[in-house]
Amino acid sequence: MTLLLVAALVTGIVVLTPVADRLRVPQPILLLVFGLILGLVPVLPGLEIEADLILPIVLPPLLFAATQRATVEQFRDAAGPVLLLAVGLTVATATVAAVVAHLAGLNWQAAAVLGAIVSPPDPVAATAVARRLRLPERLVTILEGEGLFNDATALVIYQVTVAVAITGEFSTGGAVGDLALAVGVGIVLGLLAGWLTKLALGALHDANAETTVTIAAPFVVYLVADQLGGSGVLAVLALGLYLRRAGHASLTAGGWLLGRSVWDYADFVITSLVFVLLGFELTNVLGASHEGRGGLILAALVIGAVVLFRPLWLFPATALARAVARRRATDIPYGWRETVVVSWAGMRGVVTVATALALPRVNLAGEPLAWRDVVVLVGLACALVTLVAQGLTLTPLVGWLGIGSEIDERLEVNRLRRRAVDAALESLRADDHQDPDPVKEAVITTYEARLQAQEAVQDAVRRSVVEGSSGESAEEKSAALEERMRDLLRLSSNVERELVLRARNAGEVTPAAADEVLGEIENRAARIEF
Repeated sequence: MTLLLVAALVTGIVVLTPVADRLRVPQPILLLVFGLILGLVPVLPGLEIEADLILPIVLPPLLFAATQRATVEQFRDAAGPVLLLAVGLTVATATVAAVVAHLAGLNWQAAAVLGAIVSPPDPVAATAVARRLRLPERLVTILEGEGLFNDATALVIYQVTVAVAITGEFSTGGAVGDLALAVGVGIVLGLLAGWLTKLALGALHDANAETTVTIAAPFVVYLVADQLGGSGVLAVLALGLYLRRAGHASLTAGGWLLGRSVWDYADFVITSLVFVLLGFELTNVLGASHEGRGGLILAALVIGAVVLFRPLWLFPATALARAVARRRATDIPYGWRETVVVSWAGMRGVVTVATALALPRVNLAGEPLAWRDVVVLVGLACALVTLVAQGLTLTPLVGWLGIGSEIDERLEVNRLRRRAVDAALESLRADDHQDPDPVKEAVITTYEARLQAQEAVQDAVRRSVVEGSSGESAEEKSAALEERMRDLLRLSSNVERELVLRARNAGEVTPAAADEVLGEIENRAARIEF
């Protein structure tokens, strides 16, 4: 029966991912609803998850994959808003949620743990909507930066509050010391691991070996940091951002392509499974809970507190930031429309689910934690309600506010391609006064052909925009032309692929030679799809 459950989970993920794209609904929401439905199927067995394994398995790959979509420079430029959200708002939200839970009847230990669990918003659904709707890049950076660094803040608070709940002992000096140790050890260990990983990658020249190192490094650094009393989350973030900044030159092209594919896939699979399991586990928790009406009332109060407190914190903070910007005669960071979007993009998700499920069942003396069930119930309910309510309404809210990107990504890509080709040609032609080199001339011809192809495509786009039907916008005409170009390139790639496969199957060439050429064809095909 366990195999049946696994098959159902995988089938749901495979089927619902394209459905979510077609319906223009964030994928996590559909998967969550699917998990709820699975939990109601009587023939499927329950799922026992070891609490100690949840965080070490789920967090390292998700955090590392997220760092590979960002840069240190982006976060540095948006450091003020990111810190305001990831540190200030997270700590304040944890405090507010804990106070509300305590006033509703939880003891302070349980309330503090619950506050840590529900404090960090999940950027997955928010940034998916943001990028699909082409929100301004600075707004996407702020949301992604908050999602990365608020996880670190919330998990440090979580570790401290859980330790207090298990031992029953608390001292202000000890808590401050634990926080300082967690932050310091996590960052230093992460940077050290990044440097060592870079050295290892530089010594390897095989895509499979390089990818194996980048897969192992986040798990190793997380576990080591945890054993030394540091923050595994901060260690993984420091490792990932260091390698993103300085590690590319140590990788082969094949290693970079393979690593990117592996991490995209890991991010997709783990995130999808977590959201399905959220729905599945929430159904089980609700069915087994003995908290009744009191637990639902507590959940409603905590959810209301975390949703309402976010704009109450953000609007005064952004008003202060605008006042400072005017006084210093600098650019206004962002306006009220962007503040509304950030305020509403506070859906709870992966970290809330993982920390709730990872909550220990007994204290240090081996006695059951009497309040665990209600804390898990409230944490999962918070993720469910905010994902559905805010996730489904974020898209229409963005459309109503009329926020759009000021950057034409297609034009930016074309300009960057042209700069890269021009730089390569300039380097190749730098010593043309020397004797003719047939090999160099062949390489120059290759780059010149690439440049001519880019110019021909851009010229075709311009002509299409001018000569196209008046009922289409320039962007629609350009997109239609690019799609036709992709269709022709796909057709050409299919012809190449079929010829190579026929030659291999007929024994006309060795399998190694065929695979080499197929690799070139598939790399080009992958760029077409991208």
